[in-house]
Parts: sequence; C-alpha cells; structure tokens
Amino acid sequence: MNVAQLGTGISASVVVGGPFSLVDDPGQSVTDQTYRGRWMLVYFGYTFCPDVCPTELQTIATALDKLGPEAKSVVPLFITVDPERDTPAALANYVKLFGDRLVGLTGTPEQIASVARAYRVYYAKVTPKDSTTYLMDHSSFIYLMGPDGKMRALFRPGESAQELADGVRTRMATS
Repeated sequence: MNVAQLGTGISASVVVGGPFSLVDDPGQSVTDQTYRGRWMLVYFGYTFCPDVCPTELQTIATALDKLGPEAKSVVPLFITVDPERDTPAALANYVKLFGDRLVGLTGTPEQIASVARAYRVYYAKVTPKDSTTYLMDHSSFIYLMGPDGKMRALFRPGESAQELADGVRTRMATS
C-alpha cells in the first residue's frame, strides 16, 4: 500500500485540516463541526477537471462500496478549488455522477482559500495557450480525517479503491 500515514512521511508536528465554513451542494451552510463524530474522506478538485478529479472521486465511491456497512460512518467530501464556476447546483449535478454519498462543498474565494490553506492544498488558475477557458492546477490527495477532525492518513493519487478501503478500515479499527 502506498499510503503516507501519520508517523510515516508526515511529521507529527504538521497540522492538516481545521475549522471551515462552506456551503454544501443543497445550498446549506456547513462547518467542520457538521461532520464531527464521523470519519471524513476529503478531496479537493473541481467539476471541470478533465482527468484526475473524476478518477479519484470514482476511487472514493468504489472504496466506500468495498467498506460495506462500515461506510455509514464515513462522509466523503469534495471541496471545490473553483468556486467561480462550482456553484452548489453545479456541484449537486456533478457529485451525483459518483453516487449518493458524496457531498460537494463550495464557498467564497476567501473561504476556499482558507480551507485549502488548512489542508495544505495547492491550487492555481491556469489558462492554456490558445484557449478561451481556464483549468485549475491542484494537488490531488485524499485526506482521511478522524471523528475528532484530526488527519489520520493521506492517500496519494493513483491508489486503488481496494487500497483506499483497506487503509480506511485499518485506521477505523485502530482508533
């Protein structure tokens, strides 16, 4: 398994995650406290992403299927890095492509910048040559946050759904 876990590739002094205030895909205000008591799989991306986002979101959806009943205690969050285009309605349409469990979150550019900083996420607007539209360059990690809001594992891009499910199951069993 190619998973960076606390104590393995991540300094114990590095704090990842923290308070946030965003809007979910039905348009309701949510905070990090909304999800306390549940495990969170957090992924940052955007709905216009041509490749890595849909791949990683499908991996999350399949991993949740593989977790079976244990998945009930996990909430998968997709936080946009493109709040200009990713309205709650756009997110609602997009996350449904990956099943009923995924929750899309957006906010103001300032709110997104704040949560991205808390999770140490890189993102930047990029306009390719000869293009009239932009893309968002962004890091692509899946964060496993514990019921207490602390990071328990960091999954690199390209992990299989089985590896993700096994990593989540292991962390849930040892907490």
